[in-house]
Amino acid sequence: QVQLVESGGGLVQAGGSLRLSCATSGRTFSRSTMGWFRQAPGKEREFVAAIRWSDGSTRYTDSVKGRFTISRDNAKNTVYLQMNSLKFEDAAVYYCAAGPLDWPILSTASNSYNSWGQGTQVTVSS
Repeated sequence: QVQLVESGGGLVQAGGSLRLSCATSGRTFSRSTMGWFRQAPGKEREFVAAIRWSDGSTRYTDSVKGRFTISRDNAKNTVYLQMNSLKFEDAAVYYCAAGPLDWPILSTASNSYNSWGQGTQVTVSS
Protein backbone atom coordinates (compact mmCIF):
# COMPACT_ATOMS: atom_id res chain seq x y z
CA GLN A 1 0.00 0.00 0.00
CA VAL A 2 1.34 3.39 -1.00
CA GLN A 3 1.90 5.75 1.89
CA LEU A 4 2.91 9.39 1.87
CA VAL A 5 3.46 11.02 5.24
CA GLU A 6 4.10 14.75 5.45
CA SER A 7 5.77 16.51 8.35
CA GLY A 8 7.47 19.79 9.12
CA GLY A 9 4.56 22.18 9.07
CA GLY A 10 3.98 24.71 11.82
CA LEU A 11 3.80 28.36 12.75
CA VAL A 12 6.41 30.69 11.32
CA GLN A 13 6.79 34.45 11.12
CA ALA A 14 6.58 36.15 7.77
CA GLY A 15 10.01 36.08 6.17
CA GLY A 16 10.93 32.89 7.95
CA SER A 17 11.60 29.38 6.67
CA LEU A 18 10.22 25.88 7.01
CA ARG A 19 11.17 22.56 5.49
CA LEU A 20 8.43 20.09 4.74
CA SER A 21 9.18 16.39 4.37
CA CYS A 22 7.24 13.67 2.61
CA ALA A 23 8.24 10.15 3.55
CA THR A 24 7.20 7.56 0.97
CA SER A 25 6.66 3.83 1.21
CA GLY A 26 4.75 1.03 -0.40
CA ARG A 27 6.20 1.02 -3.90
CA THR A 28 9.07 2.39 -5.89
CA PHE A 29 8.85 6.08 -6.67
CA SER A 30 12.07 6.27 -8.66
CA ARG A 31 10.21 6.34 -11.97
CA SER A 32 7.49 8.77 -10.90
CA THR A 33 6.85 12.43 -10.39
CA MET A 34 6.25 13.81 -6.92
CA GLY A 35 4.38 17.01 -6.25
CA TRP A 36 3.55 19.45 -3.51
CA PHE A 37 0.15 21.15 -3.49
CA ARG A 38 -1.48 23.48 -1.02
CA GLN A 39 -4.98 24.48 -0.07
CA ALA A 40 -5.96 27.57 1.87
CA PRO A 41 -9.39 27.93 3.52
CA GLY A 42 -12.06 28.69 0.96
CA LYS A 43 -9.71 28.13 -1.96
CA GLU A 44 -9.06 25.30 -4.37
CA ARG A 45 -6.04 23.08 -4.06
CA GLU A 46 -3.19 24.56 -6.06
CA PHE A 47 0.06 23.27 -7.46
CA VAL A 48 3.25 24.39 -5.74
CA ALA A 49 6.14 22.30 -7.06
CA ALA A 50 6.99 18.99 -8.68
CA ILE A 51 10.09 16.88 -9.10
CA ARG A 52 10.88 14.00 -11.40
CA TRP A 53 12.45 11.45 -9.13
CA SER A 54 14.66 9.88 -11.79
CA ASP A 55 16.65 12.96 -12.80
CA GLY A 56 15.67 15.65 -10.31
CA SER A 57 14.00 17.91 -12.87
CA THR A 58 11.71 20.41 -11.19
CA ARG A 59 8.82 22.72 -11.86
CA TYR A 60 7.36 25.50 -9.72
CA THR A 61 4.36 27.74 -9.70
CA ASP A 62 5.36 31.33 -10.38
CA SER A 63 4.49 32.64 -6.93
CA VAL A 64 7.11 30.46 -5.19
CA LYS A 65 9.95 30.58 -7.70
CA GLY A 66 13.15 31.72 -6.06
CA ARG A 67 11.75 31.08 -2.57
CA PHE A 68 10.83 27.38 -2.49
CA THR A 69 12.99 24.41 -3.45
CA ILE A 70 11.77 20.86 -4.00
CA SER A 71 14.28 18.05 -3.66
CA ARG A 72 14.47 14.33 -2.99
CA ASP A 73 16.67 11.98 -1.05
CA ASN A 74 16.85 8.61 -2.76
CA ALA A 75 18.35 6.82 0.21
CA LYS A 76 15.59 8.01 2.52
CA ASN A 77 12.75 7.78 -0.03
CA THR A 78 11.80 11.27 1.02
CA VAL A 79 10.82 14.41 -0.84
CA TYR A 80 11.37 17.84 0.67
CA LEU A 81 9.99 21.31 0.18
CA GLN A 82 12.29 24.01 1.52
CA MET A 83 10.28 27.19 1.94
CA ASN A 84 12.11 30.48 2.49
CA SER A 85 10.93 34.08 2.71
CA LEU A 86 7.46 32.90 3.66
CA LYS A 87 4.57 35.25 3.04
CA PHE A 88 1.10 35.43 4.52
CA GLU A 89 -0.32 34.09 1.28
CA ASP A 90 1.76 30.90 1.66
CA ALA A 91 -0.33 29.82 4.64
CA ALA A 92 -2.24 26.66 3.77
CA VAL A 93 -2.39 22.93 4.27
CA TYR A 94 0.40 21.45 2.19
CA TYR A 95 -0.05 18.06 0.57
CA CYS A 96 2.48 15.68 -0.90
CA ALA A 97 1.37 13.73 -3.96
CA ALA A 98 2.77 10.94 -6.10
CA GLY A 99 2.10 10.23 -9.72
CA PRO A 100 1.60 6.77 -11.16
CA LEU A 101 4.47 4.36 -11.67
CA ASP A 102 6.49 5.12 -14.80
CA TRP A 103 4.89 8.52 -15.17
CA PRO A 104 7.56 11.20 -15.55
CA ILE A 105 5.43 14.22 -16.39
CA LEU A 106 5.93 17.32 -14.23
CA SER A 107 2.21 17.99 -14.13
CA THR A 108 0.59 20.89 -12.33
CA ALA A 109 -2.84 19.20 -12.35
CA SER A 110 -3.89 17.57 -9.10
CA ASN A 111 -5.87 14.89 -10.91
CA SER A 112 -2.65 13.67 -12.51
CA TYR A 113 -1.47 12.39 -9.13
CA ASN A 114 -3.00 9.26 -7.66
CA SER A 115 -1.56 9.08 -4.15
CA TRP A 116 -1.82 11.77 -1.50
CA GLY A 117 -0.61 12.40 2.01
CA GLN A 118 -2.78 13.66 4.82
CA GLY A 119 -1.41 17.20 4.69
CA THR A 120 0.54 19.42 7.04
CA GLN A 121 -0.51 22.88 8.17
CA VAL A 122 1.66 25.91 7.51
CA THR A 123 0.68 29.09 9.32
CA VAL A 124 2.42 32.40 8.69
CA SER A 125 2.18 35.13 11.30
CA SER A 126 3.22 38.75 11.50
